[in-house]
Amino acid sequence: MPLTEKLLLTVLDRQIRAPDADAGLSLLAEAAGGGASPSLWQAAVAEAVAARLVHDPVRLPAGALQCHWHLELTAAGVAASHRLRSRP
Repeated sequence: MPLTEKLLLTVLDRQIRAPDADAGLSLLAEAAGGGASPSLWQAAVAEAVAARLVHDPVRLPAGALQCHWHLELTAAGVAASHRLRSRP
């Protein structure tokens, strides 16, 4: 299974929030069962963002003093994840 597909299925089941990208990628890798280097996970996140399947994970909430990392599916990402789940 391509890493981007694994990312979509993982994020469908679990919210991933972290104080920074390194911690977020580590949490993503752990939740997905590992199997890839942080740079490969980073590339998968970038690919999913470019395809508009996930929102940009770097967030600056109103009133916050610093950014945090939050991986969240877009509506298209949710639909793609459900299609992946229903594949035989």
